[in-house]
This record gives sequence, structure tokens and C-alpha cells, in this order.
Amino acid sequence: MHAIKTNRKYQDSLFRVIFGREEHKHWLLQLYNALNNSSHQSIDDLTLTTIDDVVYIKMKNDVSFLIDSQMNLFEHQSTFNPNMPLRGLLYFSQLYQEHLTSRQVSLFSSVLRKIPTPQFVVFYTGDKDLPDRSILKLSEAFEVPCKDGEFEWTCTVINLNQNHNKTLQKNCKPLYDYCRFIEKVKQNKKADLSLEKAADAAVDWAISENLLDGFFRRERSQIMGFYLAEFDQEVYEKNVYQDGYNEGRVEGREEGREEGARVNAISAARNLLQMNLGTPEQIAQAQGLPLEEVLALQKEMA
Repeated sequence: MHAIKTNRKYQDSLFRVIFGREEHKHWLLQLYNALNNSSHQSIDDLTLTTIDDVVYIKMKNDVSFLIDSQMNLFEHQSTFNPNMPLRGLLYFSQLYQEHLTSRQVSLFSSVLRKIPTPQFVVFYTGDKDLPDRSILKLSEAFEVPCKDGEFEWTCTVINLNQNHNKTLQKNCKPLYDYCRFIEKVKQNKKADLSLEKAADAAVDWAISENLLDGFFRRERSQIMGFYLAEFDQEVYEKNVYQDGYNEGRVEGREEGREEGARVNAISAARNLLQMNLGTPEQIAQAQGLPLEEVLALQKEMA
């Protein structure tokens, strides 16, 4: 196997930097207004609540915030993922836990405790042919169908590819500029440029077009850092798969996926222990891990 240095610790994604920074709250407010047909004017109406380093669900691109008694989670995805409702449910559970803890709200009460209404939106820029707007349902993942609909959790997917959701982009210039840049990178890649060169050329173009009011000029090095990390990972995976094929071990892909699933399971167990969501026995069963391993994690975190 070729030794290739990869940047496994991804920095904030481009979407999160554009819409998730405190100094860019005016852009996020524009996106919220365009999506909800609202007219909030003050950025003070909006409070960022994004949780850093939520390793166990790998949501590196998320932006969460409170506004108008609504808990919002905005996520960008370049690959279609039918598991987003479950990932969102796990993420929101931590958001609500922090929300209640910060306000010292106890759930052990005869009084109904009100919580912000959830809104979970995924902005999609991948290659799968999706409608302008679609709804993913958690119930689609239930092993036993829930026919009466007594429990449901949804995720709204907004397609941002060319010729989709033009009105939304028209009503939110930061989103429009973001989509133009993403499309430019895609066009450059179709011209047989590597991801690194495609992104570099797209940044030059975005600077010349003054997209996002000079953001690409100011943040050029960080933006290229995002793409170099993605580029390194892409090269790494291609080499791993190619080596496995050349050596007649096609199962190497499956082994890699299994190892990745194991890493995710351990990370999930660690976070569930930290959040006190279940006993070690329950967590071990839910994550498919040996009980001794979960107990060892618990001891390590004590």
C-alpha cells in the first residue's frame, strides 16, 4: 500500500465558515429569512448554538442556531445520505440537553417544559438527481414499520444544484454566491482538473467576481486548506482501493468500511457515556461493541 499523508482532521467546511461564523450572522439571517419567508432584521435575534467536535455523527458542516423560539440545524451535503434523520435526531438531543442545562430546566416536574421547535435542513449539492425539496423520514429506517405514524422525525433536503430552487437563491445573495462557487468547482473538475486545481481556479474566479463581498480574497488560504484536505483524502482512498484490487483483495473495501464503522461505534459509545444516555450494557448492545470495551471507555473517562 502506498504511504500517503492525509489530513484526517477536517477544518470547518466552507458552508460552515460562510454561514456559521459570528461575524457572518447577517448572511445566516438572510438564509433563514429566504428559507422561511420571514423578515427578521436584527442579527441579535439569532443565537449560534453550533456544537464543536461532535465526532460520533461526523457532522463537520453543521450550523445550528436559535431564532424566534426555533432550534435550527443547517447542514451542507455533497453526498446523498438517507441516514440524515437519525443523525439529526442524535444531534438535536445534544442541542436540547445543552439548551435545558444552560437554563437549569428540570424535566422531573409535573409542569410541561416548552422547548424550541426543531427545523432540520440539509442543503444538497451532490450528483444524485433530487427534486427541489424532499423530506427524509426517520420511520423509513425502522426495522418494524410504524404504520400509525405515532413517532416521526424528519429532515428537509434542499437541492442547490443548477436549475433548482432559483427563487431561494435569488432571495439570498450569500447562498447564490456560494452555489455559484460550488458549481464553478464542478465545471473545472469536468474539464479534467484535479480537485486541488479546480478549487484553486474557482477561487481565482470568485475573487474576480467579488463573490461574498471579498470573502474569497480574504480567506483564500483557509478555503484551499479545505479542498487540500478533501483532495488528500480522495487520493488516499483511491490508492487504498486500487492496491486492494491489484492484490486480488476486493474485500479490502469492505474491511475498510468495517473498520470505519467500528471507529464510529466507539466514538458514539464515548459520547453516549458522556451524555449519560443509557447504561454501559445498553450502549454496548446499541453500538455492537463488547461490554468490556464500553466499561473500559467509561473507566477512561472517569
